[in-house]
Amino acid sequence: MEGLEQQRDELKSLVEASDNVVFFGGAGVSTESGIPDFRSKDGLYNQVYDYPPEQIISRSFFDAHPAEFYRFYRDRMLFEGVEPNRCHRKLAELEQTGHLKAVVTQNIDGLHQAAGSRCVHELHGSVLRNFCMDCHESYPLAYILASEGVPRCGKCGGVVKPDVVLYEEPLDGAVIDQAVDAIRRADVLVVAGTSLVVYPAAGFIDYFRGGKLVIVNLSPTPLDRRADLCIQGKVGEVFDW
Repeated sequence: MEGLEQQRDELKSLVEASDNVVFFGGAGVSTESGIPDFRSKDGLYNQVYDYPPEQIISRSFFDAHPAEFYRFYRDRMLFEGVEPNRCHRKLAELEQTGHLKAVVTQNIDGLHQAAGSRCVHELHGSVLRNFCMDCHESYPLAYILASEGVPRCGKCGGVVKPDVVLYEEPLDGAVIDQAVDAIRRADVLVVAGTSLVVYPAAGFIDYFRGGKLVIVNLSPTPLDRRADLCIQGKVGEVFDW
């Protein structure tokens, strides 16, 4: 525990000495809020369904089997009553005090904004936003939760799709540009709660040209050797200061 405390103090010093920190986060940031990650033994990829989860959350599967998609989506990807955890709250605080410039996240839960963060680049979209595929009418998460089967547009009857990036879909170009620009300009880049094995998101780290790279994760990542500070631990505990 002493080692973790020392590393946390080092991270705290690095962050508080800078006014240009960028945080790049993955699923491990939200697990403390009760949202499972993808690759742990209890994660989405290790659940048993009629189809592999990777197939279910692909665009071709959504188009061909929207009812099956939504059965999985409501069951495994929507979580009511979740709250921001220690990491989300600390990042919002660091933005308010002028140390943190931006959050780049692979998560789709909206918890960074719920904690008060304003500059958040959501690489994979958000479950909080939904739209009709025909007329593009917008719908909140509550509309999806209140519907049964395939949600339909109240105006034109079209299929309503979550504004999340499914497999086989490209990332949003404008969001990519904003995220890359923030990472490129950062003095300190903190990467947390991600295995750094999923591309293109993992490749964003290559744009960092700043002074200090910090990686926080429960298990080793392929980029640990490049980090100036590498902390193996729960993200919430590391950001609890």
